Amino acid sequence: MPEMDLDAVRAALRVHDPAALLELPEGQWLDAKSAPYELRDPHAVEELAKDVAAFANGGGGILVVGITTRLEQGLEILDKVSSVDRSAVNLDQWRKLIREHVTPAPRGTRVEWSDDGQGARVVYIDVPAQDPGCLFVVAAPVGKKGAPRTDTVAVPVREADGTHWLPRTELQRLLSNAVAASGMPTAQALAEILREAVARAQPEPAVAGPQIGQGLPSRQQEIREAYEQLHTAGLGRPAGEAYVRGPAAMQEFEGGEGQPGWVLCVVGGRAPVAVAQPVWQAIRAAGRDSAGGHPLAVVGYPVPGVDQADRHGPWVVPPDARSVDLDGGSWGAGRLVRSGRGVWRWEPAERLGFIMSRYARNWTTQQPAPQLRVRALVTWPWADTAALQITPGKRQDLERALPHSTLAGAVTVLSRRRGAELPAARWDRGPWRNTPTAVSYTSTIMASDGRRALSAAVMMSVEDTVVTCADILIEDVSAWSALLPGDAGTQLGLEEVQALLFAAWESAAETLPDAVVDPARMRWSAPPTTELRLSAEGTHDQPSPGLGTLIDLEALGPGEDNVRPEMAVTITRSPTMQRQERQAVLRRALVHMARHFGYVWAEEELL
Repeated sequence: MPEMDLDAVRAALRVHDPAALLELPEGQWLDAKSAPYELRDPHAVEELAKDVAAFANGGGGILVVGITTRLEQGLEILDKVSSVDRSAVNLDQWRKLIREHVTPAPRGTRVEWSDDGQGARVVYIDVPAQDPGCLFVVAAPVGKKGAPRTDTVAVPVREADGTHWLPRTELQRLLSNAVAASGMPTAQALAEILREAVARAQPEPAVAGPQIGQGLPSRQQEIREAYEQLHTAGLGRPAGEAYVRGPAAMQEFEGGEGQPGWVLCVVGGRAPVAVAQPVWQAIRAAGRDSAGGHPLAVVGYPVPGVDQADRHGPWVVPPDARSVDLDGGSWGAGRLVRSGRGVWRWEPAERLGFIMSRYARNWTTQQPAPQLRVRALVTWPWADTAALQITPGKRQDLERALPHSTLAGAVTVLSRRRGAELPAARWDRGPWRNTPTAVSYTSTIMASDGRRALSAAVMMSVEDTVVTCADILIEDVSAWSALLPGDAGTQLGLEEVQALLFAAWESAAETLPDAVVDPARMRWSAPPTTELRLSAEGTHDQPSPGLGTLIDLEALGPGEDNVRPEMAVTITRSPTMQRQERQAVLRRALVHMARHFGYVWAEEELL
């Protein structure tokens, strides 16, 4: 179970992240209800007053409406956000009923929405700790529909995860102690107690709200200085106390009349930033589907972009911002981008590396093994993939598209440049699985003696993570050579390798995903990656001659090992992009790969 105290729960709700409460148990200071109070029913009004008064008598707490619970080992665990329709709740009515039915009205009680903008929406009642010398009462339950009695009272109290009435014997004891302590006759003492209770029940005077930096004494000065630098952006009064998330100190502020509020974010060693609440909600929503912890720990915090005029001074992210750079999270540097439809999406900043995914060796066990494999494999860690399937209609669309795809064209051009017309026009299912969650198609060019010469293949798996892959295979160099004019060579040039990798990547990133979903609609649960790989394989009895024999690598300059069997690079960035951009990224990735594998003089100009 997550560990959150009352202050952390308050902070999560105030920054509109109700899903952060899931898996918490109900307890002394937390209660959850799946649906709003039906306030046309007097019993529901009594229940509302009872719940609020119980928290007021018990040291404070949060009542959140719009989250279902499940019973687990005797505890009620907050399970799912059921969401509340805004038309079903009138916050002003709830506030008024609390003031009217709880005596005295608990000071500082807030009734607010917490809405992440992505479908998770709850109402919460925040009852702060009250004067310990004050007892909160409500009208005694009527037992049936009708007007509540005003001449009798009951005292609700919070015990563990339940709300109960203070027993009559305890009420008698409390009143007796109060009479005895007063030193007055019983009638006079009761009159004085009543007078004081009525005085307490009067509307509370206006009091100053939270102060700048309140709640974080050790960083209060830092937050105040940041506020002084940024208050001209329109930051109003603090809407709550400051709180910490990882290295960041944050505080919410009200906006101007009719304007959204702000979040002031201060990370040590960085310039402070004021982020409009709608953008802040989008930042949190971007990382909420990760298993890596709190959303901000996943996607990171706002940082000045490369286009920021003064990257060391304070800056503002306004409500109409189209993008915001983020860094410091477990996903690495990235950017939150808003589409023309107003939908925010996190995209990773480009990173080149060499860490293989656990899917890198998928679909490589065919026998006999090809002599050269040119591969692009894309991992799409989308959230909410459980319902994804490859429908018969989408499969038919893919089958019609493959003979005319970039991948088929690349295989055809490979032979055409050597004087032979060997089109990859026929695509057969297999040799891997074809199910509602898997795709496998292959186009093979055969030699006259039945040997496999060249192949192109596409594969896709739609399970917990969507993986798409495209291979171009030189199955047998001698079989391919037999199909070519007599003096045509079979060694690939760097230009050809680049064209093959480009075709494989475009097929894996553009053609295959369309068979299952529109990528633009999906949210990430981790950064997506593309793995580009060149591997010389071969059979056990005929060891691989190495990449340097199958590919002309001399243009890269001197290398350490031309008999190296494999080179690969991993690209972390959104796989979907324009063709010209993909070509530029591919060149950068190939140079990065070549240098890592010993070709230290490799340059983009050589490709």
